[in-house]
Amino acid sequence: MRITRNLEFMTGSKEEKLPYRTPDFPYTASQAELDYYRERFVPWHWHRAIELFYMESGEIQYCTPHKTAVFPAGTAGMVDSNVLHMTKIRSHREKNIQLLHIFDPKLLAGGQGSLIEQKYITPLITAPQIEILALYPEQPEQSALIDSNRGAFLLSERDFGYEINIREALSKIWVQLCKISFALLQDNPQRENRTADKVKQMMVYVHEHYTEKISIPELAGCVFLSERECYRAFQNCLHMTPAEYIKSYRLQMACQILADSQMPITEAGYACGLGNASYFGKVFREFAGCTPLQYRRRWQNCDKT
Repeated sequence: MRITRNLEFMTGSKEEKLPYRTPDFPYTASQAELDYYRERFVPWHWHRAIELFYMESGEIQYCTPHKTAVFPAGTAGMVDSNVLHMTKIRSHREKNIQLLHIFDPKLLAGGQGSLIEQKYITPLITAPQIEILALYPEQPEQSALIDSNRGAFLLSERDFGYEINIREALSKIWVQLCKISFALLQDNPQRENRTADKVKQMMVYVHEHYTEKISIPELAGCVFLSERECYRAFQNCLHMTPAEYIKSYRLQMACQILADSQMPITEAGYACGLGNASYFGKVFREFAGCTPLQYRRRWQNCDKT
């Protein structure tokens, strides 16, 4: 199982870069040691892969455009394909460790256009009502599903037939997730997801132009929205204003520069679009709880130990 202590994203995007061992088998098992992440949260992002997880210890909170769910130790969940989501640590009393199955839906679908894809895969991954499913052990049906999910992590990559065995385990889990999801779809009306697609495009625009001055009319114009519609879209999906997202992303990039380079701190602020040293220091302290210099020393020293 791969140990994860930080995330990587596609250049110019917030689509997570997923380290499959081989493109011929798009699956990876990961143990995320969340306390080692540079921030106490994973920023808003998305990926085509299904994220099926189990909380080994600690507690985290997931946010999607229309739902917030808390996952203490012993619970599990599933984030649907291409859903915007972010997470943050809620527990500081114990280690926060999350086990994840990350896999492309085609792993279970088989051939493109197959009956399995049409009947069991596409209806779930294209349903805008299904952003995240929370599984809690207090519910008997969900408890059995949690056990199956956790048990799949015990399969060894060194064993002959591992790929077939893990796909079989995930397929059985998927059938149960479909039963839960299809029941929810009957109880919830269809919900458009075009707003989320627009927000993703605007996020990518910010990622490509964060070093420059970005006006809200300019940001809205890149996806043919009015300024008012742009504000509404960001609030509905990311629960923040466009300006707040731009500043947050610039600060995330500042953290990366400070931890991974020797760029002078005064230059780092300008490089991230955050201006002079005085303003950069002020907003960085509000964001990270320490000065840029303290942050650099903490994470560069951490890398050496």
